[in-house]
Amino acid sequence: MSISASIITRDTNKISEPSGNLYESVAVIAKRARQISARQKEELNAKLAEFASTIDNLEEIFENREQIEISRFYERMPKPTTVATEEFLNGELTFRIAEIEDEPKDF
Repeated sequence: MSISASIITRDTNKISEPSGNLYESVAVIAKRARQISARQKEELNAKLAEFASTIDNLEEIFENREQIEISRFYERMPKPTTVATEEFLNGELTFRIAEIEDEPKDF
């Protein structure tokens, strides 16, 4: 999947089409973006945990190029909100909207 990391102007009508409501669509996109972000954070932490050491010396800090490359790779990745928006607009997300039942109110 090729996703541009740059900012793109979005048509709000296209975003609201799948759910019928712009705010519900944005809520779905936001929830998916949080899922993607959490997954990326877990992956990054797992990769960086390999470099963790209990003893810090200056030589290790300056010579650890692999750790720097891993960090740069994740910095260059498209933002989770961009990925989630693309998935939503391409119909790759499945979602359901919970129905709210009207409860009688006692006064």
